[in-house]
Amino acid sequence: MSAPAATPRPLAPAAFDHGDPAFLADPYPVYAALREAGRVLHYAPSGQWLVPHHADVSALLRDRRLGRSYQHRYTHEEFGRTPPPRAHAPFHELNDLGMLELEPPDHTRIRRLVSHAFTPRTVEALRPYVTGLARDLADALAERGGGDLLTDVAEPLPVAVIAELLGVPEADRPLLRPWSAAICAMYELNPSEETARRAVAASAEFSAYLRALIADRARRPGDDLVSALVAAREAGDRLSEAEIVATCALLLNAGHEATVGATVNGWHALLTHPDQLAALRADHGLVPTAVEELLRYDTPLQLFERWVLDDIEIDGVTIPRGEELALLFGSANHDPAVFAEPHRLDLTRPAVPHVSFSAGIHYCVGAPLARLELTASLAALLDRAPSLHLAGEARRRPNFVMRGFAELPVGV
Repeated sequence: MSAPAATPRPLAPAAFDHGDPAFLADPYPVYAALREAGRVLHYAPSGQWLVPHHADVSALLRDRRLGRSYQHRYTHEEFGRTPPPRAHAPFHELNDLGMLELEPPDHTRIRRLVSHAFTPRTVEALRPYVTGLARDLADALAERGGGDLLTDVAEPLPVAVIAELLGVPEADRPLLRPWSAAICAMYELNPSEETARRAVAASAEFSAYLRALIADRARRPGDDLVSALVAAREAGDRLSEAEIVATCALLLNAGHEATVGATVNGWHALLTHPDQLAALRADHGLVPTAVEELLRYDTPLQLFERWVLDDIEIDGVTIPRGEELALLFGSANHDPAVFAEPHRLDLTRPAVPHVSFSAGIHYCVGAPLARLELTASLAALLDRAPSLHLAGEARRRPNFVMRGFAELPVGV
């Protein structure tokens, strides 16, 4: 008797193509087709399973059968995966010890130490600094008569804030954005060898810089997070220098990359929806709900990957250990099962349960700070540049995972 035929894998529609410029310009109609096609769909170009529905994304972010890493339970060989090339070691040494890539108990241990820097009280204490800087940047943009919203406002604010929190000297802060951009390019699907080469070089330079900063804080502690982590290690906490380096790099990268994307994506949405921008200009009290809707409407982090540590079943499809899920935040945030008329920007939309900050144990530890930065920046530009408008072509970056713009020219 012949063996039963294997169940065919449900495949993603051909329109889902992470390298197609038309898809990158506007992925949301394709997400609608994905949701219609099924709850889990295999995407051969990246070897991943796409999960497009809000309910599934939300549940799987909390499912302990999945993990950001598998090396706490399996070797590469046991998991059926090829180890990364030795030449990529500087990137993985920096990236893989960051708490975003860790699972309990290491994740729990490091997050406990870091979370003290992002308590409501700590974030509230940063409010005068954040709002003052946001106003200064908006004033400078207005005095120049406009500029590039990305480089003039969206980047400087979160970079300065996270650097201030960690204790990076002001003179060194211009180093951070290029390092971060090179490293974060590795999070795109199927990065090229040239992308990997740049990420490895940036990782080596960033690691060396952070080791020097840690050594300096050990000699001359200050009122910053790096000093606090060094003090915790010296007080007996199980925290290696490599873990401190990786933690600082993660916070510096994650602490501004998504916020930059959210700021520019959000302003592009407002500037191309004049009715909503007019409503916001008429009522600045809408700013907090506007921030949540803008995070939903054009999500800066489109995809979050999870490894299958134990076989799982989704909608009758068994996904075995060793496979990888791609949880599509952008699609989940446009799911009509949760959001009425999801294609419509509505700054008065009540209770926006978006997944832009993830969920479960990997919920963004810096979400309160990101919200403060986004509300401060939005309010400052509404106040200081009340006639802000597009002044040229807005160019998107050719990225899928980290969605954003290369340039957003504006006039005032």
